[in-house]
Amino acid sequence: MNKRNQRSKHKYNQKNPSHRNSHTRNSPKWENPNSETIQIVEGRHAVREAILAGTRKVREVNMSEGLESGTVLEDIANLSKELRIPLRMHAKSKFKSMTTTESAQGVQAICDPLPDLEIEDLVEEIEKPFILVLDGITDPRNLGSIIRSGECAGATGILLPRHRSVRITPAVSKTAQGAIEHIPIATTGGIPKALTRLKEYGVWTVGMDMAADEDIYDLRVVHDPLALVLGSEGRGLGRLTRERCDLIVKIPLSGITESLNVGAAAAIGCFEISRQRLTKVKR
Repeated sequence: MNKRNQRSKHKYNQKNPSHRNSHTRNSPKWENPNSETIQIVEGRHAVREAILAGTRKVREVNMSEGLESGTVLEDIANLSKELRIPLRMHAKSKFKSMTTTESAQGVQAICDPLPDLEIEDLVEEIEKPFILVLDGITDPRNLGSIIRSGECAGATGILLPRHRSVRITPAVSKTAQGAIEHIPIATTGGIPKALTRLKEYGVWTVGMDMAADEDIYDLRVVHDPLALVLGSEGRGLGRLTRERCDLIVKIPLSGITESLNVGAAAAIGCFEISRQRLTKVKR
Protein backbone atom coordinates (compact mmCIF):
# COMPACT_ATOMS: atom_id res chain seq x y z
CA MET A 1 0.00 0.00 0.00
CA ASN A 2 1.37 3.40 -0.90
CA LYS A 3 2.10 6.21 1.55
CA ARG A 4 -1.07 8.05 0.65
CA ASN A 5 -3.17 5.11 1.78
CA GLN A 6 -1.19 4.81 5.01
CA ARG A 7 -1.85 8.46 5.82
CA SER A 8 -5.57 8.36 5.09
CA LYS A 9 -8.07 8.70 7.92
CA HIS A 10 -11.12 6.53 7.57
CA LYS A 11 -14.18 8.02 9.23
CA TYR A 12 -16.46 5.04 8.81
CA ASN A 13 -16.22 1.76 10.68
CA GLN A 14 -17.62 -0.77 8.26
CA LYS A 15 -19.99 -3.10 10.10
CA ASN A 16 -19.48 -6.16 7.94
CA PRO A 17 -17.22 -8.44 10.02
CA SER A 18 -15.56 -10.23 7.13
CA HIS A 19 -13.83 -9.36 3.90
CA ARG A 20 -15.46 -11.15 0.99
CA ASN A 21 -13.53 -11.87 -2.16
CA SER A 22 -16.02 -14.26 -3.66
CA HIS A 23 -16.94 -15.39 -7.14
CA THR A 24 -20.62 -15.65 -6.35
CA ARG A 25 -23.22 -14.28 -8.71
CA ASN A 26 -25.78 -13.45 -6.03
CA SER A 27 -24.56 -10.04 -4.85
CA PRO A 28 -27.26 -7.47 -3.99
CA LYS A 29 -28.97 -5.84 -6.97
CA TRP A 30 -29.05 -2.07 -6.75
CA GLU A 31 -31.95 -1.38 -9.07
CA ASN A 32 -31.76 2.42 -9.02
CA PRO A 33 -28.17 3.74 -9.09
CA ASN A 34 -29.38 7.33 -8.80
CA SER A 35 -31.68 6.80 -5.83
CA GLU A 36 -31.59 8.90 -2.69
CA THR A 37 -30.09 6.04 -0.66
CA ILE A 38 -27.10 4.99 -2.76
CA GLN A 39 -24.71 6.32 -5.38
CA ILE A 40 -22.69 4.22 -7.79
CA VAL A 41 -19.06 5.14 -8.37
CA GLU A 42 -17.17 3.64 -11.31
CA GLY A 43 -13.57 3.88 -12.47
CA ARG A 44 -10.41 2.89 -10.63
CA HIS A 45 -9.29 6.27 -9.34
CA ALA A 46 -12.84 7.32 -8.46
CA VAL A 47 -13.44 4.16 -6.43
CA ARG A 48 -10.09 4.38 -4.64
CA GLU A 49 -10.72 8.01 -3.67
CA ALA A 50 -14.22 7.17 -2.44
CA ILE A 51 -12.66 4.68 -0.03
CA LEU A 52 -9.71 6.86 0.95
CA ALA A 53 -11.64 10.09 1.57
CA GLY A 54 -13.87 8.62 4.25
CA THR A 55 -16.58 11.23 3.66
CA ARG A 56 -19.24 8.58 3.09
CA LYS A 57 -19.69 4.87 3.62
CA VAL A 58 -18.68 2.50 0.85
CA ARG A 59 -21.07 -0.44 1.10
CA GLU A 60 -19.40 -2.81 -1.33
CA VAL A 61 -16.90 -2.99 -4.19
CA ASN A 62 -17.49 -5.00 -7.36
CA MET A 63 -14.66 -6.07 -9.68
CA SER A 64 -14.48 -7.80 -13.02
CA GLU A 65 -12.51 -11.00 -13.32
CA GLY A 66 -9.45 -11.13 -15.55
CA LEU A 67 -8.09 -7.65 -14.83
CA GLU A 68 -4.37 -7.02 -15.16
CA SER A 69 -2.82 -6.17 -11.81
CA GLY A 70 -1.93 -2.57 -11.08
CA THR A 71 -1.20 -0.22 -8.20
CA VAL A 72 -4.68 1.30 -8.06
CA LEU A 73 -6.41 -2.10 -8.13
CA GLU A 74 -4.10 -3.36 -5.39
CA ASP A 75 -4.89 -0.27 -3.32
CA ILE A 76 -8.62 -0.90 -3.71
CA ALA A 77 -8.29 -4.55 -2.71
CA ASN A 78 -6.08 -3.77 0.29
CA LEU A 79 -8.29 -0.92 1.50
CA SER A 80 -11.40 -3.07 1.12
CA LYS A 81 -9.80 -5.79 3.23
CA GLU A 82 -8.56 -3.30 5.84
CA LEU A 83 -11.97 -1.65 6.19
CA ARG A 84 -13.95 -4.87 5.81
CA ILE A 85 -15.77 -3.66 2.74
CA PRO A 86 -17.28 -6.61 0.85
CA LEU A 87 -15.30 -7.15 -2.36
CA ARG A 88 -17.13 -9.22 -4.95
CA MET A 89 -15.69 -10.67 -8.16
CA HIS A 90 -17.84 -11.09 -11.26
CA ALA A 91 -17.46 -12.61 -14.71
CA LYS A 92 -16.73 -9.95 -17.35
CA SER A 93 -20.15 -10.25 -18.97
CA LYS A 94 -21.92 -10.03 -15.62
CA PHE A 95 -19.85 -7.03 -14.53
CA LYS A 96 -20.51 -5.20 -17.79
CA SER A 97 -24.26 -5.65 -17.29
CA MET A 98 -23.97 -4.04 -13.84
CA THR A 99 -22.17 -0.88 -14.92
CA THR A 100 -23.63 2.42 -16.05
CA THR A 101 -20.66 4.14 -17.73
CA GLU A 102 -19.01 3.28 -21.04
CA SER A 103 -15.77 2.15 -19.39
CA ALA A 104 -15.88 1.37 -15.68
CA GLN A 105 -12.29 0.06 -15.85
CA GLY A 106 -13.41 -3.13 -14.15
CA VAL A 107 -14.28 -1.54 -10.80
CA GLN A 108 -17.51 -0.30 -9.23
CA ALA A 109 -18.41 0.84 -5.71
CA ILE A 110 -21.81 1.10 -4.08
CA CYS A 111 -21.71 4.13 -1.78
CA ASP A 112 -23.92 6.22 0.44
CA PRO A 113 -24.85 9.55 -1.15
CA LEU A 114 -22.53 12.52 -0.81
CA PRO A 115 -23.39 14.89 2.08
CA ASP A 116 -26.37 17.16 1.34
CA LEU A 117 -24.86 20.63 1.73
CA GLU A 118 -26.21 24.20 1.56
CA ILE A 119 -24.59 27.53 0.68
CA GLU A 120 -23.73 28.16 4.32
CA ASP A 121 -21.56 25.05 4.36
CA LEU A 122 -19.37 26.56 1.63
CA VAL A 123 -18.66 29.86 3.36
CA GLU A 124 -18.97 29.52 7.12
CA GLU A 125 -15.67 28.83 8.90
CA ILE A 126 -13.79 29.08 5.58
CA GLU A 127 -11.04 31.70 5.82
CA LYS A 128 -11.04 32.73 2.15
CA PRO A 129 -13.66 30.88 0.11
CA PHE A 130 -13.06 30.14 -3.55
CA ILE A 131 -16.33 28.71 -4.85
CA LEU A 132 -17.23 27.49 -8.32
CA VAL A 133 -20.85 28.34 -9.14
CA LEU A 134 -22.15 26.37 -12.14
CA ASP A 135 -25.25 27.77 -13.82
CA GLY A 136 -26.88 24.90 -15.68
CA ILE A 137 -24.11 22.52 -16.79
CA THR A 138 -25.86 19.61 -18.53
CA ASP A 139 -23.03 17.39 -19.80
CA PRO A 140 -21.79 14.93 -17.13
CA ARG A 141 -18.27 14.93 -18.55
CA ASN A 142 -18.10 18.71 -18.43
CA LEU A 143 -19.26 18.75 -14.81
CA GLY A 144 -16.78 16.04 -13.84
CA SER A 145 -13.95 17.86 -15.60
CA ILE A 146 -14.81 21.16 -13.90
CA ILE A 147 -14.96 19.56 -10.46
CA ARG A 148 -11.60 17.90 -11.05
CA SER A 149 -9.97 21.13 -12.26
CA GLY A 150 -11.48 23.13 -9.40
CA GLU A 151 -10.29 20.72 -6.73
CA CYS A 152 -6.80 20.59 -8.23
CA ALA A 153 -6.63 24.40 -8.37
CA GLY A 154 -7.63 24.81 -4.73
CA ALA A 155 -11.31 25.70 -5.01
CA THR A 156 -13.00 25.28 -1.64
CA GLY A 157 -16.48 24.37 -2.85
CA ILE A 158 -18.88 23.74 -5.74
CA LEU A 159 -22.41 25.16 -5.98
CA LEU A 160 -24.96 23.55 -8.32
CA PRO A 161 -28.62 24.35 -9.05
CA ARG A 162 -31.11 21.64 -8.12
CA HIS A 163 -32.93 21.93 -11.44
CA ARG A 164 -31.95 22.13 -15.13
CA SER A 165 -28.48 20.79 -14.37
CA VAL A 166 -26.80 17.41 -14.42
CA ARG A 167 -26.60 15.73 -11.02
CA ILE A 168 -23.69 13.77 -9.56
CA THR A 169 -23.88 10.61 -11.67
CA PRO A 170 -21.46 7.71 -12.16
CA ALA A 171 -20.22 9.44 -15.34
CA VAL A 172 -19.54 12.65 -13.39
CA SER A 173 -17.65 10.87 -10.62
CA LYS A 174 -15.60 8.84 -13.10
CA THR A 175 -14.59 11.95 -15.09
CA ALA A 176 -13.76 13.78 -11.86
CA GLN A 177 -11.32 10.97 -10.99
CA GLY A 178 -12.31 11.04 -7.33
CA ALA A 179 -12.28 14.83 -6.89
CA ILE A 180 -15.93 14.81 -5.78
CA GLU A 181 -14.81 13.06 -2.60
CA HIS A 182 -12.46 15.90 -1.65
CA ILE A 183 -14.40 19.10 -2.36
CA PRO A 184 -17.73 20.12 -0.76
CA ILE A 185 -20.60 20.19 -3.26
CA ALA A 186 -23.74 22.13 -2.33
CA THR A 187 -27.03 22.64 -4.17
CA THR A 188 -29.39 25.58 -4.31
CA GLY A 189 -32.85 26.33 -5.65
CA GLY A 190 -31.73 29.09 -8.00
CA ILE A 191 -28.36 30.56 -8.94
CA PRO A 192 -29.40 34.27 -9.02
CA LYS A 193 -30.72 34.13 -5.45
CA ALA A 194 -27.68 32.12 -4.40
CA LEU A 195 -25.39 34.88 -5.69
CA THR A 196 -27.25 37.42 -3.58
CA ARG A 197 -26.81 35.13 -0.59
CA LEU A 198 -23.09 34.80 -1.25
CA LYS A 199 -22.75 38.58 -1.34
CA GLU A 200 -24.29 38.74 2.12
CA TYR A 201 -21.35 36.65 3.28
CA GLY A 202 -18.91 39.09 1.71
CA VAL A 203 -18.12 36.92 -1.31
CA TRP A 204 -17.34 38.61 -4.64
CA THR A 205 -19.30 37.03 -7.49
CA VAL A 206 -17.34 36.96 -10.75
CA GLY A 207 -18.98 35.70 -13.94
CA MET A 208 -17.08 34.43 -16.97
CA ASP A 209 -18.36 35.59 -20.37
CA MET A 210 -16.54 36.10 -23.66
CA ALA A 211 -18.39 39.40 -24.17
CA ALA A 212 -16.85 40.95 -21.04
CA ASP A 213 -14.55 43.97 -21.22
CA GLU A 214 -12.21 42.94 -18.40
CA ASP A 215 -9.69 40.08 -18.67
CA ILE A 216 -9.50 37.50 -15.90
CA TYR A 217 -5.76 38.21 -15.78
CA ASP A 218 -6.59 41.69 -14.43
CA LEU A 219 -9.05 40.52 -11.78
CA ARG A 220 -8.61 42.80 -8.76
CA VAL A 221 -10.58 40.89 -6.12
CA VAL A 222 -8.74 37.60 -6.40
CA HIS A 223 -7.32 37.83 -2.86
CA ASP A 224 -10.79 38.24 -1.35
CA PRO A 225 -13.55 35.64 -0.82
CA LEU A 226 -14.61 34.85 -4.37
CA ALA A 227 -17.12 32.86 -6.39
CA LEU A 228 -16.35 32.13 -10.04
CA VAL A 229 -19.60 31.76 -11.98
CA LEU A 230 -19.81 29.74 -15.20
CA GLY A 231 -22.80 29.35 -17.49
CA SER A 232 -24.19 26.42 -19.42
CA GLU A 233 -22.63 24.87 -22.50
CA GLY A 234 -25.03 26.46 -24.95
CA ARG A 235 -26.24 29.82 -23.71
CA GLY A 236 -23.57 30.75 -21.19
CA LEU A 237 -24.61 32.85 -18.22
CA GLY A 238 -28.34 33.37 -17.82
CA ARG A 239 -29.56 36.96 -17.87
CA LEU A 240 -30.46 37.12 -14.18
CA THR A 241 -27.26 35.34 -13.20
CA ARG A 242 -25.20 37.80 -15.18
CA GLU A 243 -27.01 40.76 -13.62
CA ARG A 244 -26.34 39.47 -10.10
CA CYS A 245 -22.57 39.12 -10.67
CA ASP A 246 -20.36 41.85 -9.23
CA LEU A 247 -17.90 41.53 -12.10
CA ILE A 248 -17.81 39.90 -15.53
CA VAL A 249 -14.47 38.76 -16.95
CA LYS A 250 -13.28 36.96 -20.04
CA ILE A 251 -10.37 34.83 -21.18
CA PRO A 252 -8.70 36.72 -24.04
CA LEU A 253 -8.41 34.59 -27.19
CA SER A 254 -5.84 35.03 -29.93
CA GLY A 255 -7.14 32.54 -32.50
CA ILE A 256 -10.07 32.49 -34.88
CA THR A 257 -12.33 30.26 -32.78
CA GLU A 258 -14.84 32.37 -30.87
CA SER A 259 -15.07 30.50 -27.59
CA LEU A 260 -13.79 27.72 -25.35
CA ASN A 261 -15.54 24.65 -24.03
CA VAL A 262 -16.89 25.39 -20.55
CA GLY A 263 -14.60 22.74 -19.06
CA ALA A 264 -11.52 24.33 -20.61
CA ALA A 265 -12.65 27.82 -19.59
CA ALA A 266 -13.22 26.65 -16.02
CA ALA A 267 -9.75 25.10 -15.84
CA ILE A 268 -8.08 28.27 -17.10
CA GLY A 269 -10.13 30.46 -14.77
CA CYS A 270 -9.48 28.29 -11.71
CA PHE A 271 -5.75 28.04 -12.21
CA GLU A 272 -5.41 31.75 -13.00
CA ILE A 273 -7.12 32.59 -9.71
CA SER A 274 -4.91 30.06 -7.95
CA ARG A 275 -1.80 31.57 -9.55
CA GLN A 276 -2.76 35.08 -8.52
CA ARG A 277 -3.61 33.98 -4.99
CA LEU A 278 -0.13 32.57 -4.66
CA THR A 279 1.20 36.06 -5.31
CA LYS A 280 1.90 37.59 -1.91
CA VAL A 281 1.41 41.21 -2.89
CA LYS A 282 -2.06 42.39 -3.84
CA ARG A 283 -2.41 44.23 -7.08
